[in-house]
Amino acid sequence: MRKLIGLVFFILIISYAIFPLNNITLKVNDVPYDDGGKLVVKWKISLDKEVENIRISQYNGETWTVKKNTDNLNDSMKDNSVNYKQTYKYKIEVFDSEGNLIAEKSSRSIKPGVAFYNMGKTAVLIGLIIISGLIMFFINAARRGQKLKIRRIPALDSIEEAVGRATEMGKAVLFVPGILDVNNPQTIAGVMVLSEVAFKTAKYGTDLNVPVSKPVILSTASDTVKESYLKAGRPDSFNDDMVNYVTNDQFGYVSHIDGYMVREKPAAVFMLGAFYAESLILAETGHSIGAIQVAGTAMPSQIPFFITTCDYVLIGEELYAASAYLSRKPDVLGALKGQDYSKLIIMIILVVGTILTILFPDLDLSQWLTNIG
Repeated sequence: MRKLIGLVFFILIISYAIFPLNNITLKVNDVPYDDGGKLVVKWKISLDKEVENIRISQYNGETWTVKKNTDNLNDSMKDNSVNYKQTYKYKIEVFDSEGNLIAEKSSRSIKPGVAFYNMGKTAVLIGLIIISGLIMFFINAARRGQKLKIRRIPALDSIEEAVGRATEMGKAVLFVPGILDVNNPQTIAGVMVLSEVAFKTAKYGTDLNVPVSKPVILSTASDTVKESYLKAGRPDSFNDDMVNYVTNDQFGYVSHIDGYMVREKPAAVFMLGAFYAESLILAETGHSIGAIQVAGTAMPSQIPFFITTCDYVLIGEELYAASAYLSRKPDVLGALKGQDYSKLIIMIILVVGTILTILFPDLDLSQWLTNIG
């Protein structure tokens, strides 16, 4: 028996010396927690011959499609072209320097799976529940008559001052709602402030000029101004020329406004909405004519220009808070307070998570904190 076992080992050793062991490992795995559109293909090749090219192909039940050509013996690839309704199979082919096929291997058939819930997004779900719960809580509180305090925004308090100054000087008020269309939230926020400005100009009998760069904003701003004049009890003072369409061209629009400011010299200039390169051009012109300027935008790159040239500025999210500050509507107030408290809670979670990560390096909270942020 011992002689037989020894003979077998001897034969195996001789066979391996004459015919080296060739090995190809090909694995195909489904990507977890996805929509069924991804598969991961991994391979490892150990051959006694020189490998020039490795070709990975996919079979979708009808034809073979080449997915990758490489010379890496140990590598992987992610296939994003699959459909969860189909079954796939992969094949790896190994070629030498002369283009001859020296080895190949096929994988098992696999069908991508569709995940109903992504466990990696649990932190996002918790965040949404917290934010939604706080918003609903404060909206209900505002509807019940509870007073919700909002931080005083000097730029909006200055509306009375700016319109009053224009009235005393007998000059017009210029309102620029930005250069983006009405589907942009900054434009919507600007039009909401326009409602208050128009109410003041109607109340004091001051001329108002609102040049717009988009046709849709023309009708929206016109209706807003008309409603404000009606609310102020001065519908007869409203005319369609108050809101006028200029052009879609960015600098053509700016040139028109600059020309108007130089010629008519309005006493108050409001610039509230989305602005790009034209922000400094408009603000500098308004400053040169001595107008009191109130500006606001959520474009981070343009805020410094407004701060240096304007009298009052709505910085970032203050522009979005303007509607709540001016209207005092329960739903808007509640939503604003809920968002503020949500940000506070998220900041606390981030700070606590950072401290825990520093104190306990083995506790992996990086991905969880990333999802929360």
